[in-house]
Amino acid sequence: MTGVWDEECDVLVVGSGGGALTGAYTAAREGLHVIVVEATDRFGGTTAYSGGGLWFPCNAVLRRAGASDTIEDAKTYFHAVVGDRTPRELQDAFLETGAPLVDYLESDDAFAFMVYPWPDYFGSAPKASPTGRHIMPEPLEPARLGALRDALRPPLGTDRAGHPLPDVVRGGQALIGRLLLALTERSADLRRETVCDGFVRDGDTVTGAVVTGPDGRYRIRTRRGVLVASGGFERNAEMRARYGVPGEARDAMGPEGNLGRAIQAGIDAGAATDLMTEAWWSPGITHPDGTSTFSLWFTGGIFVDDDGERFVNESWPYDRIGRVIIERMATGRLTLPYWMIYDDRDGPRPPVRSTSVPLGETRAYEDAGLWVSGDTLDELAGRIGVPAGALTETVKRFNAFAEAGEDEDFRRGDEPYDRAFAGDGGPLVPIEAGPFHAAAFGLSDLGTKGGLRTDATARVLDTSGRVIKGLYAAGNSMAAVSGTVYPGGGNPIGACMVFAHLAALDMAGR
Repeated sequence: MTGVWDEECDVLVVGSGGGALTGAYTAAREGLHVIVVEATDRFGGTTAYSGGGLWFPCNAVLRRAGASDTIEDAKTYFHAVVGDRTPRELQDAFLETGAPLVDYLESDDAFAFMVYPWPDYFGSAPKASPTGRHIMPEPLEPARLGALRDALRPPLGTDRAGHPLPDVVRGGQALIGRLLLALTERSADLRRETVCDGFVRDGDTVTGAVVTGPDGRYRIRTRRGVLVASGGFERNAEMRARYGVPGEARDAMGPEGNLGRAIQAGIDAGAATDLMTEAWWSPGITHPDGTSTFSLWFTGGIFVDDDGERFVNESWPYDRIGRVIIERMATGRLTLPYWMIYDDRDGPRPPVRSTSVPLGETRAYEDAGLWVSGDTLDELAGRIGVPAGALTETVKRFNAFAEAGEDEDFRRGDEPYDRAFAGDGGPLVPIEAGPFHAAAFGLSDLGTKGGLRTDATARVLDTSGRVIKGLYAAGNSMAAVSGTVYPGGGNPIGACMVFAHLAALDMAGR
């Protein structure tokens, strides 16, 4: 059967997010015939929902803006926060390839980037950058995309909340749009509603894949290799349960097509996996439809657990908060929902400026019991089911910290990221203007980060540590280079693009 094929190409790319399309673009630019298969009806993957940030130390965009960072400092930081959870050669491949990748892309007029200051997520770690190592794609006018915009996965506000498409294509939308524009000038065959769920292996080599598209099931032979960059398995409840990933599939921010089918195909072909219990976590404000969505940019409020006590620095980066939530749940001191407590200085709507999916009308949240109020903290405590005395004491203690300008319990405001969204007043905002309010939160994620183990060239390894020739992985289909931490904004997409680029160069013999 390994010799019976319906079609051939040099490189098959599974997925269509930032990494997949970077790999496709690189392979096509290097003269290879590329087929891209996307399981859903839109291109873009999770990247299209994202802000499109890229964590690429010492790149030309940052240098042009006057950044004085060095690759040695970036390595010091990354190694310090990631530790030895992932191979050092994998970490260094990521760190050393980001800047050359930006040069590679910027040599094509389809691409343009801008600096977007975003502090590193472990501000006390050695050589952390207070302004970050972070760039974004320049926005695009929709007219430049033309009909391609109809093929581009819309932003979350449109896709999940029904809002009109924005007037300008920004963030992850712009990154995918620019990649699609670049690919229209290359020899790439882009297919939607085409699922890859099997690989053909001949000895120690993957020689092709089995896909199902609108016209049925067929086999594609690959002369150079298959790149799996189709996201994680965050929307697959059974797979989450099998590997013990905390949280619910409905609260994940990835598209519904992120079911891990290509990851499973890799496992079936003998690939090793790692980090399969992990995800890119975040607190998630809970909506009347029952979902809890990725939330950040808190301009006030505190989180309390089942005992009515604070348990975290509320201004920390979202993944760090998410991990504390998971730890607290494991001890039995926090059940979902947990609550953000805030006062009436801005009315009953919570002091959360970014919720991924836009908030609806206040009444809908109140009717669902997700936003509740009380004239006193005792009354509020009764309504959310926490001890009144403990909540009152928690707020009193926090207000004292706010007055003194120092959070003795959780050091809120000590690191640059803590202050990035706080404005001139800082993140320690007292809770004193009644009536008092509480908003329900859950646990969200930006996708799972466990996947196929690879070497530093993105070649997939088998369970004995040997390379499976012809099979590559990147992004959330690959075991994350950052291990169990989230070093900085733009790390997931940046790493996805780097390893897809390296995979394509390897397939091209470079």
